[in-house]
Order: sequence, then structure tokens, then C-alpha cells
Amino acid sequence: MLQDPEHWIWDSWVADDGERYHLFFLKAPAALKDPALRHEAACIGHASSTDLTHWEVHEDALTPAESGFDALALWTGSTVRGHDGVWRLYYTALNTEHGHGVRDQRIGVAESTDLHTWERRGAEIVRPDPRWYRVHDEASGASETWRDPFVFHHEGRWHMLLTARDPVAPRLKDGVLAHATSDDMRTWELQPPLTAPAGFGQLEVPQIRRVGERHLLVFTCHPEEQSEDQRLAFGDFCTWYVTADDALGPFDVARAKPFTADPKLFAAPLVQTRTGEWVFIGFRNTEPEGVLNFYIIDPLPFTPPRT
Repeated sequence: MLQDPEHWIWDSWVADDGERYHLFFLKAPAALKDPALRHEAACIGHASSTDLTHWEVHEDALTPAESGFDALALWTGSTVRGHDGVWRLYYTALNTEHGHGVRDQRIGVAESTDLHTWERRGAEIVRPDPRWYRVHDEASGASETWRDPFVFHHEGRWHMLLTARDPVAPRLKDGVLAHATSDDMRTWELQPPLTAPAGFGQLEVPQIRRVGERHLLVFTCHPEEQSEDQRLAFGDFCTWYVTADDALGPFDVARAKPFTADPKLFAAPLVQTRTGEWVFIGFRNTEPEGVLNFYIIDPLPFTPPRT
């Protein structure tokens, strides 16, 4: 468990250097008292572990910049090592430039050789195209759903998934995964969405893992962001997954299944242990019930689907 009495800790992601698991997570001062305020006060913390249970806390990985596209708060992303040996932390950024606050979400990147000291690399790296993705301010490119970059390598190219929305699908059925590609992890070319709209309003903190012979797309969606039909069919669950034969799908989100062992599990990295088992870690989103479980729980076993 990773818990800090002085800070709320919520969304997280894992980078494995082969010896230790490095957990990057969102944190904000508990002194804010109102949890709704944490979204504009978030930075990216860092801890490491050999067993995903006992964590050594390090200096924060990244905090908001003094000015620019990431000057207000930093949100969820992913951390991956390139073929050049450099680690890159892709993150969601909020700013005050256009007056949209949390409704203006941008994507940035920082680099490191040791997972501890990070240096930002330029301005935002990919913006939504209104042909494929919803924006609410075309002049500035602002979008209220353009976040959670997940980067992975597949068949000679780098791929990025992003939480986004279809521009015309009905609300609570408009969640899609944006897709971008790169040859060097720095310059990105936006592509059409990787998934089609289904019963989810947002596909948050996406991740793709190869489990056995199948590829799993795992994502989070709060019950309040799911369509009525979706909730009636399955009940209220936060963590979902769907399988495909290839890392790029096709993933039929309409066939996604919930992780039923812990209905409140939220923003949960799926991680393979040193012994080959798959586990979820994350936090439990009980905030709507007035219970503030802002800490990272111990690993939960996950049994991969057979098909």
C-alpha cells in the first residue's frame, strides 16, 4: 500500500526497469480539504518497489511549470523507455492561458536517463483534430477530454492512445480512444480513433498489455460516465477490459467486460509480477459516497480471459 497522510494519491501508472517497479501517481495536498480542488493542484509523484506492496517514496517526478501549456496542474500519463535508452514520461497538462481550466487538456513529454530527474521537451505534442475528436474551442484547440496518453511500441512504430470523445456521438456513448503514431517518440502524427463509440462516455487511463496470446485493452470509466443501457446490463463497475488478436485491435469496446472483483477499482495499472502473474493496483473511487480512499492499494490478482 502507498499512503501519505499529507497528500491525496489517486491515478497511477507503472514503469518496470527490470529490477524495481516505478510508480508514478497524481498527488495533491490533503490540506485542500475539498477533494474537488485536487484536480487543479495535482503534480506527479514517484515511488519504487520490488514487490508492488512496499514502496519507497522519492522526490516528485514533475510539477507544474511556471508558465505555458502545463502551468496549472499535471494529470495522468505513461512512462516508457525508448530504444535510445531514454525514459519518456508522457503526461496530461492543464493551463490558465485560455481560461478553460480543467476543460483545456494538453499533452506533454519529459525525458530522463534514470527515472528520477526529468527535463521537459518543448511544448505540447499532439492536439485533437475536430474531424475525428470533440473540441469545444477550435480557435485554441482546447478540449475537455484529451488526456491520459499511453505509449507503446508495436511493429516498428511508437503508438499513443488518448482518452477522447467522438464529435457527434450522443453523450455517455461518445468515448473513444484517440490514436497517434511516431518514429522517434517526439514528433507525433494524429490518426483516426482506434475504437468506435459504445456505451462509455470516457475511456480513461487506457493501457494495452499482451497477456498470453491475446492483447488486452484495459480502461476505466466511472459509472456516472456510462450509458443507462451499459449500467443496466452490467451494474456499476469502474475497470473494464476487452481482448483482441493484435495490439492495435480491432478492439470492440461494446464487448468490454468489467473487473468484478473490485467494482470501485479506478485508474488501475495492470502489471505482470516477477513470477509471471498479472495483478491490478490502483485506488478505490469511493468519493461519490463521501469516503476518501486516496491511496494505492495492494495488488489484486487478475485472471486473464481464455478467449
